[in-house]
Amino acid sequence: MSVSIAGKVAAITGAASGIGLECARVLIEEGAKVVLIDRAQDRLAACCAELGANALPLSVDLLKPSEVSAMLPKILDLAGGLDIFHANAGAYIGGEIVDGNPDEWDRMLNLNINAAFRSVHAVLPHMVAQKSGDIVFTSSIAGIVPVVWEPIYTASKFAVQAFVHTMRRQVAKHGVRVGAVAPGPVVTALLDDWPKAKMEEALASGSLMQPREVAEAVLFMLTRPRNVTIRDLVILPNSVDL
Repeated sequence: MSVSIAGKVAAITGAASGIGLECARVLIEEGAKVVLIDRAQDRLAACCAELGANALPLSVDLLKPSEVSAMLPKILDLAGGLDIFHANAGAYIGGEIVDGNPDEWDRMLNLNINAAFRSVHAVLPHMVAQKSGDIVFTSSIAGIVPVVWEPIYTASKFAVQAFVHTMRRQVAKHGVRVGAVAPGPVVTALLDDWPKAKMEEALASGSLMQPREVAEAVLFMLTRPRNVTIRDLVILPNSVDL
């Protein structure tokens, strides 16, 4: 049995492209109002113009803690409430450790871990106070099965998984559900870091998914009866052998 999200308010980080944008589209199609959060103001404006009146732009640089901590009142002013928060924004780095750039690692780790945790911390008091809410993280299969090609990215998603599993048990008593969608490779800008040969092989073998497939998995998580939590939802192309 599915529960309608019509009339609910969602906020999604990293919503100007990729999985975040497609999740916004799917939730709006189901009758929700969505605050799209991203630092790319021009892209946000274009996305919201395309998605219609229930798409509301909010420009936030998630790597600036002061902007993250001020996010909740802006969401409430824009949309009048908050029922669903999707910590989706993230970055990707793959490759050999010996060839890596630790400064680039730091930025990715700050976005995938610190910014994600801070953004949830910013909105959580509202959900606890109203004794209801859903928090979803965009994690990765790399947070469940270590991927040799992407050790730093894998480490960041293992951190996300640990946070999801512990936080969920802390806030369940307040009526707040916490879960993670953990996709395999998805056709987004994050894969720009892949070597050309690896990308061509993945496309030829059908081992890449589209953002819409992940968005529909997130919708499934959000539309379960309130006595059910989808803690981890792994979604993979059939050709991925994991």
